[in-house]
Amino acid sequence: MSEQHQKSWFGRNWLWFIPLTGCLGFILLIVLGVGAAFFGVSKIMTSSTPVEYAIEQASKNELVIENLGEPIEKYGIPSGNISLTNDDGNVDFSIPIRGNKGEGTLVVRGIKVDGKWIYEDLYVHIKETKEEINLLEKEKVLETI
Repeated sequence: MSEQHQKSWFGRNWLWFIPLTGCLGFILLIVLGVGAAFFGVSKIMTSSTPVEYAIEQASKNELVIENLGEPIEKYGIPSGNISLTNDDGNVDFSIPIRGNKGEGTLVVRGIKVDGKWIYEDLYVHIKETKEEINLLEKEKVLETI
């Protein structure tokens, strides 16, 4: 009686197993890198001074509270851009917000000159009524950081 020695699973399949796991690992690395970059940029945008100022103004406005309810919170992904160079820059984006009564979009447009933000547009677009609520007070257009 002769004994046959059979190779292990890896010994029989290594020719396709190693390239496949290498390719899958590379694809996974790319997906995780893109995801980390996306969430990093999103975090930078949502924690910037103009966003914090805009959310604060929306949370204090009686018409916004009447239409959306309380508390006003941001949700979803902001769209637009923010560009900063030393003490200058610009911002132009919209942030989805909601309260316990409804949803809206907070629109922020402005420029930063010598370290001070000058807001050109700051308003909430109410989703249900299509109303736009201006959050800029004429006396308080400048905000220092």
